[in-house]
Amino acid sequence: MSFFSRLFKSSGSTHEENSQFQPASFLNPHSTLGELDFHLISEGRHERLWDALGAHILRDNDGALLGTAFSVWAPNAQAVSLVCDNNFWDRNTHPMIRQGSSGIWEIFISDLGVNTRYKFAICGPNGQWVDHADPMARATEHPPQTASVVTESNYTWNDTQWMQERAIYQPWRSAVSVYEVHAGSWRPGLSYIQMAEELVNYVRDHHFTHVEFLPITEHPYSPSWGYQVTSFFAPTSRFGSPDEFRYLVDALHQAGIGVILDWVPAHFPKDEWALAQFDGTALYEHADPRLGEHPDWGTLIFNFGRNEVRNFLVASALYWLEEFHIDGLRVDAVASMLYLDYSRKEGEWLPNKNGGRENLEAVQLLQEATSTAYKHHQGIMMIAEESTAWSGVTKDTSSGGLGFGFKWNMGWMHDTLEYLQHEPIHRMYHHNEITFSILYAWSENFMLPLSHDEVVHGKGSLVNKFPGDRWQKLATLRALYGFMWAHPGKKLLFMGQEWAQNDEWSQEAGLQWHLTEFDEHKGVQKVVADINRTYKSHPSLWEKDISADGFQWIVGDDGAGNTLAFTRWSDKGIPVVCITNFSPVPQEQYRLRMPVSGVWREVLNTDDLKYGGSGVINNSFAVDVDTDLYTTLRVPPLATIWLERV
Repeated sequence: MSFFSRLFKSSGSTHEENSQFQPASFLNPHSTLGELDFHLISEGRHERLWDALGAHILRDNDGALLGTAFSVWAPNAQAVSLVCDNNFWDRNTHPMIRQGSSGIWEIFISDLGVNTRYKFAICGPNGQWVDHADPMARATEHPPQTASVVTESNYTWNDTQWMQERAIYQPWRSAVSVYEVHAGSWRPGLSYIQMAEELVNYVRDHHFTHVEFLPITEHPYSPSWGYQVTSFFAPTSRFGSPDEFRYLVDALHQAGIGVILDWVPAHFPKDEWALAQFDGTALYEHADPRLGEHPDWGTLIFNFGRNEVRNFLVASALYWLEEFHIDGLRVDAVASMLYLDYSRKEGEWLPNKNGGRENLEAVQLLQEATSTAYKHHQGIMMIAEESTAWSGVTKDTSSGGLGFGFKWNMGWMHDTLEYLQHEPIHRMYHHNEITFSILYAWSENFMLPLSHDEVVHGKGSLVNKFPGDRWQKLATLRALYGFMWAHPGKKLLFMGQEWAQNDEWSQEAGLQWHLTEFDEHKGVQKVVADINRTYKSHPSLWEKDISADGFQWIVGDDGAGNTLAFTRWSDKGIPVVCITNFSPVPQEQYRLRMPVSGVWREVLNTDDLKYGGSGVINNSFAVDVDTDLYTTLRVPPLATIWLERV
């Protein structure tokens, strides 16, 4: 029995009985694939996979619609059919043809165009049919609906200057201050188009250099915040179309703001209609649950050792950088990828070929993703959320590193918040927690995160982590921000914390914008804006972030006074001095040895009255070599001051 006879027999139809069957569709004269595509896909090296697989509208030389070509990788399927609006979701109407041994199935449907909803009906080896969304879909239905949607972009970019400047951008020696945003709850109900005005204006007014979006990739379950991805090539339809998301990115670029996306290659949900058991077998995931299931999240883990799967993920990263002009990808849950025994007990995991716990295949995937992204897109940032002591996260792949540009410094975040949760009188016994990060500050290229993870799951908001009365809590938060922005490493702050949101973040409730009407919250909001503005204008605070000679302790051992002081240096040897007092007691005659002589002045004081502080400030003062560079300062309570030489 021929393949076609089996197909129609299994579906209760025959070729003759099916009046809607179109031979031209079946023979696919408009294939979007060639032999080179098949070869590159099998080798896992097709860097523009989205141009080969998925749904592609074809037009003639005059721009008139010819139809849409569909292709999908399903090597173990017995049969695949296109089901869509145009054929009443009937799998008998448009069976697809398998292209040799490639495992790729194709069909061309004439006169089918934009906004057509579709899926692939796939008959697995067991004879069971399941309708799956397109893994390469570039647009989707609005959740909870799950169909893929045919789309084509007509967007004209207006960020030429930004892209030209990005090509020579060196983020490791530039000011990077990231505003982390969950698009659905920043201001609930906004579309991409509306965000292009409101979010852009807000971020610009508060002088952040970048926005980082929690995953924009389509996901069916909103409370996952986007971290359970079902469409790795489609921006979520919750807020508009793919071109409308392009418009938002473009607007941010035109305002001088970079865009970072969270990208989630570590795992994917088990939804039957998505990637799980895609062709009736464990295609994208490992078949063995000891390798293929995540015990914490109830999700599936990609089979990183399979060429086509690595290709799918690397192409996804490239797609966002290429098609949406994204400036960086923050890779989620890297630690869960690197260790085979992550969150597993003895006997629940399998060692690698060398008997170790390292996931060598995941390492290969990460190295391919970072090196390929940097090869094609100069000036971007690949950022790892990696919480262990894995060596070489930001080292070059040629020397065995993972090749990331930056790594989130989870150690700094944990130690700093632990220190600040102690009563000030007890902080002297924990002084090493606030200074320890300097011992390893240049072991990787770090980004300091105060992210969404610190204000969810019962952790409360940042401001309410600290002891003391209301004034002390707010003052501590302002002091923390001043200390954080002066500390070596790039910066990231989650939305709402820039005005001291009272409650922990809720994606259902959104942010507590009403608080910004009150002076105490306005003060924090203003200090964050001023910190960002001052930070950007002082290269000493960022130019040598990844170099130890850009930092010098002045006072690192004043545990009893809860006080630290250090100098940041620019390439030109220009100093900025940072002093932080994490005690509620002002120090009116604090003796300090300045790095150089001259006239000095405050450029930031988080205790300023305009921020809600107590007003302990310093006038300009001179430092003379005859005094051995020593001076006395007023160090305000629970505050950070920055000093520059005039």
